[in-house]
Amino acid sequence: MNPYSSTGAYTEAAVLTAPPCRLVVMLYDGAIRFLAQSGAAMRIGDRERSRDRMRRAEAILDELLLTLDMRYGEIPIRLRSIYLFCKRELHDANVNGEPERLDGVGRLLAELRESWEVLASRDERKIA
Repeated sequence: MNPYSSTGAYTEAAVLTAPPCRLVVMLYDGAIRFLAQSGAAMRIGDRERSRDRMRRAEAILDELLLTLDMRYGEIPIRLRSIYLFCKRELHDANVNGEPERLDGVGRLLAELRESWEVLASRDERKIA
C-alpha cells in the first residue's frame, strides 16, 4: 500500500485522532481480519501466508495485553486471561494446522469487539 495514498492518509488520521475505546475496536478489527486471512491461507496449504497473518494477529493481542491497566481490578484480569488463551490457541492452531481454532479465536474477539463498540459509541456521543 502506498503510504501517501488518500486511503493511507485517511487511515492514519483516523488512528491518530481516535479516542482510546475506538482504538481498541480498531485493534480487534485488525486481529479478526488477520485471523480470517490466516485461516483461509491455512485451508489452502499456504503456510507462509497463514503464519504471516497469524503473527500480525498475535502482535495485536500483544498490544492489547500491554495496554491493560491492572489497577482496574477484575475486568483487566479477565481480559488478560482471554488474550493469553487466544495466544495459546494461535500457537496450537499453527503447530497442528487447525484453522478451526483460528475461527474460534476470531469469534471470541468478535464478541469482545462488540462490547468495546458499545463503549466507544457511548464515548463518542458524550464528545459530540
